[in-house]
Amino acid sequence: MTPNAAGWRSSAAYEHIAEMSPSDLAWEWLRRNDAYVEDYRELSEGKTDIQTLTDKIRRRWGLRFPRGPAGPTI
Repeated sequence: MTPNAAGWRSSAAYEHIAEMSPSDLAWEWLRRNDAYVEDYRELSEGKTDIQTLTDKIRRRWGLRFPRGPAGPTI
């Protein structure tokens, strides 16, 4: 789904960014990145070796999972 970019030049469309924490802004950036969405989908499907995929995500996105990779949700 492509977001409506009609107001991309409007500063009002981006005023909420000033209120975001650094982690909120990082999440917003990631969730709009097609490569991240694909990696997340792959991780959530649980069809790939979880350790290999976790290592890939750690290298690519700088993310760490403090409890290690979790298995598929039942």
